Amino acid sequence: MQSDVLRQFFLRDQFARHAGIELIDAGPGCATARMALGPQHLNGLGTVHGGAIFTLADFTFAVAANSHGPASVAINVSISFLKAAKAGTLEAVAREIQVNPRLGHYTVDVRDESGQLIAVFNGMAYRKKESILPPKPPASTAA
Repeated sequence: MQSDVLRQFFLRDQFARHAGIELIDAGPGCATARMALGPQHLNGLGTVHGGAIFTLADFTFAVAANSHGPASVAINVSISFLKAAKAGTLEAVAREIQVNPRLGHYTVDVRDESGQLIAVFNGMAYRKKESILPPKPPASTAA
């Protein structure tokens, strides 16, 4: 699938937009996204809220899982938080581990600006029959 089609589809993700997530790159089975951190991303301890990190990882997973065209939804995910982040920018990189006609398995590494690994996300996606591709225009008929 063309990355511009994928990018246009994910511009509709209002929650990712609200969180300040930016899609950097997308291709077959992979994606990279960034989130510039602000006070709205912090928890009561002054570190980045786990939900904010999860949202970045989940969004990046969704882009990679949907990159082949079939609409794909998460059926099982987990995340391990390895290091606290406080400021700057986080970057998530998703890669496809395995895919078949119905299931796909993906891993997402979330790193801070210095390259430190902040979290590791694993996700399994169910690939539906519907497509995220825009419908093709009807073929014109010459009279």
